[in-house]
Amino acid sequence: MTAQTPPTPPFRDPQLPFAKRIDDLLARLTLDEKIGFLHQYAPAVERLGVAAFRTGQEALHGVAWMGPATVFPQAVGLGATWNEELVRRVGDAVAKEVRAMRARDDRVGLNVWAPTVNLLRHPLWGRNEEGYSEDPRLTSAIATAYTRGLRGDHPTYWRTAPVLKHWLAHNNETGRDVTSSSVRPRVLHEYDLRAFRETVGAGAVAGVMPAYNLVNGRPNHVSPYLREHLRTWTDEDLLVCSDAGAPSNLVDSEHYFDTHEEATAASLLAGVDSFTDHGTDGSMIVARIQGALEQGLLTEADLEAAVRRQLSVRFRLGEFDPAHDPHAGIEDFDTPAHRALAQEAAEQAVVLLKNADDLLPLAHDTRLAVVGLLADECKLDWYSGTLIHRSTPLEGVYERFGAERVEFAEGVDRVRLKTSQGVYLHVPLADVPDEVRGAEGALDPALLAGRTDLPPLTTDATGTELALVDWGEGVLTLRAPDGRYLSVAEDGYVRASADQPGGWVVQETFRLEPHENGHLLLHIGTGRHVSVAADGVKVAEEGGEVSGEGAEVFELVVAERGEDAVARVAEAADVVLVVAGNDPHINGRETEDRTTLQLPPQQQRLLRAARAANPHTVLALVSAYPYTVDPSGLPAVLWTAHGGQAAGTALSRVLAGDVSPAGRLPQTWYAADTDLPDLLDYDVIGSGQTYLYFEGTPLFPFGHGLSYASFSYGDLSVRTELGAVHVSFTVTNTGDVTADEVAQLYTSAVNPSVPRPLSELAAHRRVTLAPGETAELSFEVPLSAFEFWDVKRGGRRLEPGLYDLFVGASSEDIRLRTTVTLTGEPAAPRDLLQRGLPAADFDEHSGGEIVDRTKAAGDAVTPAGGDTAELTYRHCDFGAGVTEVTVQVAGEGAVELSLDGGPALARLALPAPTSGPYDYISLGAGVVAEGVHDVHIRLRGPLRLAHVGFSG
Repeated sequence: MTAQTPPTPPFRDPQLPFAKRIDDLLARLTLDEKIGFLHQYAPAVERLGVAAFRTGQEALHGVAWMGPATVFPQAVGLGATWNEELVRRVGDAVAKEVRAMRARDDRVGLNVWAPTVNLLRHPLWGRNEEGYSEDPRLTSAIATAYTRGLRGDHPTYWRTAPVLKHWLAHNNETGRDVTSSSVRPRVLHEYDLRAFRETVGAGAVAGVMPAYNLVNGRPNHVSPYLREHLRTWTDEDLLVCSDAGAPSNLVDSEHYFDTHEEATAASLLAGVDSFTDHGTDGSMIVARIQGALEQGLLTEADLEAAVRRQLSVRFRLGEFDPAHDPHAGIEDFDTPAHRALAQEAAEQAVVLLKNADDLLPLAHDTRLAVVGLLADECKLDWYSGTLIHRSTPLEGVYERFGAERVEFAEGVDRVRLKTSQGVYLHVPLADVPDEVRGAEGALDPALLAGRTDLPPLTTDATGTELALVDWGEGVLTLRAPDGRYLSVAEDGYVRASADQPGGWVVQETFRLEPHENGHLLLHIGTGRHVSVAADGVKVAEEGGEVSGEGAEVFELVVAERGEDAVARVAEAADVVLVVAGNDPHINGRETEDRTTLQLPPQQQRLLRAARAANPHTVLALVSAYPYTVDPSGLPAVLWTAHGGQAAGTALSRVLAGDVSPAGRLPQTWYAADTDLPDLLDYDVIGSGQTYLYFEGTPLFPFGHGLSYASFSYGDLSVRTELGAVHVSFTVTNTGDVTADEVAQLYTSAVNPSVPRPLSELAAHRRVTLAPGETAELSFEVPLSAFEFWDVKRGGRRLEPGLYDLFVGASSEDIRLRTTVTLTGEPAAPRDLLQRGLPAADFDEHSGGEIVDRTKAAGDAVTPAGGDTAELTYRHCDFGAGVTEVTVQVAGEGAVELSLDGGPALARLALPAPTSGPYDYISLGAGVVAEGVHDVHIRLRGPLRLAHVGFSG
């Protein structure tokens, strides 16, 4: 007799639907195995042949953290292309490299945490580089394109499984795990949710990641919006992955729950399916879930719902059908096509901001001075891969114009540091190989250690000349002649050891602090001062005094000012190219917001020196965010995000006219810091943020970008039918070079009943036109695009009336316009007898902050800082009359009610503080009112108002 082959379990049968297969596998898992699946690093189930699985592979603009890979422009640069088809191809290339890299390194995961769809509401946000635009429609269009590329086009099996970051209203690094974004309903539905909703609805998203912050007083990791909104937008099982360490924050920093068991249970019930906490060690999360089960806070069915969503993603990735996975054999890595695509993306991301007297493009025989701190840099950010290929602006200019026509001055200050003993800091020679940070790949690059194989700095009579750069706010880097940056490793010694500033905690930044007749040198990463000891230069022991083994007092001896070197090469050139901008690891990055829009003072000095020496000065800003610069004395200004491996080649080709620039600004460039609201003010409507509501004059408007060609627009035609406005027009290249134009269509409500956007992007298209060529562009704008969130009814409404349609080359460069009349639902007053007044549904407010009504759901309003707040509710219908008002409140203080700005009609004071912020009581008072009025509510004291009701 021969042994029978065991039957194939249903979960291994590719002929069955995924849902039935998941049911079968779930039924075979033990409770402990299900619990194990809930950590980021889900262990293998060997008895079933189920492999281990990791959620989370960073892939924002290329495969990150896992060593060499193709590096594309930063996300904000991809947003500046305004080109969905290009971005889809970038996503396609990134996904193929993920697959190819995984084939040789199983640490590379297929559940990619990208893209970031947080809106670029405020340009001082440290992570501006990660988003696409301040506009929700443009953001969702670019994000949808990227996710479609990441997903692939196979109907069943996904190439990778994209997870959108970071849910929700997350635009500040300052106190990011403890601050709450106060987001009123209109902003929530018209702005913050919109980019997520439209991207998820497009069908190529596997999940989302909640953000660290709180929204309306409630942490995003226990947000009811995950159930109420996210999971209603698609029939797919969406996997919700926590951000790193955020589950523990619910107790440790936010103090929202008393125990980790409560916090973990609440997260799971809210919709979190995978817990990213404690690195690769899942034991803590396992223990918390087990404790929550024992305490009755969770059921096995709750766990199964989360495990099911994870398994759904794994099945779609082909894990259980290796013979049928069409992506399993992908080997596309660093291919010629990927290199060409990286260059094409970098070229399309370049934005020409100004070009007076057509200084650009430059003639091929132009004698160039290339200067600036970014001129010979190809900077990476926290979410970059390791460069295989590298092109700096200087290298690109050398290649395109010829090195014999180019002079270079970096513009660093060249200095020596003299000690109180009269000797100088010296960088010893070291015969060791160069190392690039992260070249071997790391699941958590924050854990990468600094180098200790190099000798520490010493002192001698002559010292070593160092290149000093002030990146703003007094933050310095010091670079040795061999190109290595001074850094501090875990042993505390100062070495010239880093190829670039970087790391989760940057160890290559310093600050000179005036002290007596010299300076202390503070190492920012450790917070300690540099000292000179017998065995080398190191950071002083904590609390070390300024003497002996303590902090050293240095004299800064300047050998050459950067502006002098710049002026010297600038005056002899035909044209000066100043390359300025930021280092993505310094002064504006994850964990650190910017404090100003200003270009750092050292770079301002270099720009002034170049401009004074040569009026033909071109400024190329290479940065992760907008700057405030004065373009009045500059004939030409360009901007590009850090453009990845082909950045220098791309910029030089644009300068030479090989490519006509057609990037467009994806966010407003403001003229001054005073144009900005507080970073934590998320009310884009009330505080006039973004091009949608900003009434000032920007430095450069949203959608702005110039070309080497000229374009005319004409033949505008509009008709309304079948639930949409159909718009068509022509664009003609009237210039003498082939170029791209980005045609933009905006809408604006005429005489709206509530504040509406000044203009709002409805559609756009990037087209390539030869000289004399005309393209007819057609757009179908659904009527839903004209709706707004009506707080009076708690839903969306199309307001009848006139709407302007604007067609042009930016939000302010309008070439064609017309007006359409749309029918919709007329405004109706608030029905106070039916709905009363949910406190957060105000029309205007002053001093109010939205907070959580309970830990599970609902909103309330409280005075920010516990003082006073004014809430206004327009057009409230009291019907034939009311005689009583009732408020639901917690805390302590009083609520005052008035109508139409008149005297208070009722004052309802809490007799004593309630026992907690969620212990609401009902207070009533007599009030007589009828007809339609504006209701004004004043809150006094640290109370929470949840609802106002009327009866009688």
